[in-house]
Amino acid sequence: MSDMSTDAGEHHSHNESLTALAIGAIGVVFGDIGTSPLYALKESFVGHHPLAVDPAHIFGVLSLIFWTMMLIVTVKYVFVILHADNKGEGGSLALLAMIGRKLGTNRWSPLVATLGVVATALFYGDAIITPAISVLSAVEGLTVVNEGFAVWVLPVSIGILVGLFAIQSHGTAVVGRLFGPIMVIYFIVLAVLGLTNIVKAPEMLWALSPHYALQFFLIDPKLAFLALGSVVLAVTGAEALYADMGHFGRKAIMVSWLYIAFPCLLINYLGQSALLLKTPAAAENPFFLMAPEWARLPLVALATMATIIASQAVISGAYSVSQQAVQLGFLPRLKILHTSARAAGQIYIPVVNWMLLILVILLVLGFKSSGNLAAAYGIAVTGTMFITACMLGVLTFAVWKWHPLLATVVTGSFLVVDGLYFASNVTKIPDGGWFPLLVAAIAFTFLTTWATGRRLMRERLEEGAMPINVFLKSIGHKVRRVSGSAIFLASSSEGIPPALLHNLKHNHILHERVGILTVVTEGVPHVPPEGRREVDDLGHGFYRIVLRYGFMDEVDVPAELAIEDRAGGPFRTLDTSYFLARQTLIVSSRPGMAIWREKLFAWMVRNAESAMQFFKLPTNRVIELGSQVEI
Repeated sequence: MSDMSTDAGEHHSHNESLTALAIGAIGVVFGDIGTSPLYALKESFVGHHPLAVDPAHIFGVLSLIFWTMMLIVTVKYVFVILHADNKGEGGSLALLAMIGRKLGTNRWSPLVATLGVVATALFYGDAIITPAISVLSAVEGLTVVNEGFAVWVLPVSIGILVGLFAIQSHGTAVVGRLFGPIMVIYFIVLAVLGLTNIVKAPEMLWALSPHYALQFFLIDPKLAFLALGSVVLAVTGAEALYADMGHFGRKAIMVSWLYIAFPCLLINYLGQSALLLKTPAAAENPFFLMAPEWARLPLVALATMATIIASQAVISGAYSVSQQAVQLGFLPRLKILHTSARAAGQIYIPVVNWMLLILVILLVLGFKSSGNLAAAYGIAVTGTMFITACMLGVLTFAVWKWHPLLATVVTGSFLVVDGLYFASNVTKIPDGGWFPLLVAAIAFTFLTTWATGRRLMRERLEEGAMPINVFLKSIGHKVRRVSGSAIFLASSSEGIPPALLHNLKHNHILHERVGILTVVTEGVPHVPPEGRREVDDLGHGFYRIVLRYGFMDEVDVPAELAIEDRAGGPFRTLDTSYFLARQTLIVSSRPGMAIWREKLFAWMVRNAESAMQFFKLPTNRVIELGSQVEI
């Protein structure tokens, strides 16, 4: 494994100590998996495929939970997947960009690209269900305190969710500082609750032996297989370890998991199981019933805070994934607001925020309880895990070039384990599993339609593009030149952009200095400032300028041009005009996409964020020239 990527921390300026980063990771990275004890064990016994609350099933389920956390989170994610960093960044799109950069274009490229996009689409399904099930499961603790509170569960849950989404525009910097300490307290409480119950039934510790899980399958293979769909709820949020690697670095995440999160979660599950062994009726809500009566209301409050933190993490993840998708060409330009002057990663995307809120509320109102939502939960998570295992296979064989036998054993093992969990969750489709699949299908349609539409539009524009040398010869000294500078934005670094031809056709003039600018997003998170600009002097006062950004970088065109002196001096705002082409798409029967997808693409183009705002161009220095393109 010596040729794996270098430590994520080497690529990021993690100036804080490892301890501070590890505590921060507890708050952001492990919020989702940390709230799993609220519902994972309960769903195994009283969910859609209930089990008898007897020693054989209690030992069997606990053994499955322990070995699931060990194999999927500890071995697969912490010890293997975290090494697959794209210059410090993780997640499906970052992994896709890294594989694409290392392998280039070959016969596997379309398959790998499709896998990455499917995983991203499934993430959106997960991002909608996580806030709903987490908050609902915590607020349902009120019914353990007093059954009369049952009527308040839905209104309180919706109120918390509306408040959570409403404060997103203010940024997460202040809340972020509170995340770590609250979650550390929460994990300590998990361990204390677990220990107080383990001492009453210490024999539960034997359940850590894998033979109890195997025995469960031998006693009742069908129920054991179906139980995997509930057991996997114990590792929901494992993808966050990989997706949030860029924020904290690999070492901090490993320390947080191995020394805080994993032990505390395991002790809590042991405690819940010990309670069930002594009091089978506690299966209705073992998490809250572990606590003494006087502590249950404070525990509901602490669990609710923990679920809000878990929800915050996945909402922030949705913003980051959407930003990556925009930069990598899978989504149209979106309005992205930066909520922190110091942390570039803290962003807010209004359209994503409000869409998530609407869908989360509809989900809560439609499913009404965490038990019903548990049927919908899991399929998106296990689907993403299975796809990550497939992409890991490409990494081990083609990029890291492991010995074929080692790569086959490692990848094959993960595919078998993830495949079993995914297959078990497929049985939940009629009971609610259809929802995340529907969301993923819609997201996949948008992502692929935009990517394909952009490719077709570039091809159509290039068909009529005039080569630069022909253009320069044709203008000669015939065209009147006026003082000042003009920047023409072009989607391709070849040929003449349509806006330049339209301007010349209608105004019959050119500026003294003309820059043809193309903005390119590379398959790396960040491009250093010194490698960001390329300039080519074409003669006659024309310059070809290419700006290269990473998929996590903030685009600021005027700032880059103001420090570029190889194109006849810097481009000053007061004497530089920016020309943009605004294409009106005409749907046609030409080969490329189905008519309905062409109409969808045209709608996405119309509603995309203006290039002027996205590239931070000065509003009083922009001229837009329209043209029609048939796709």
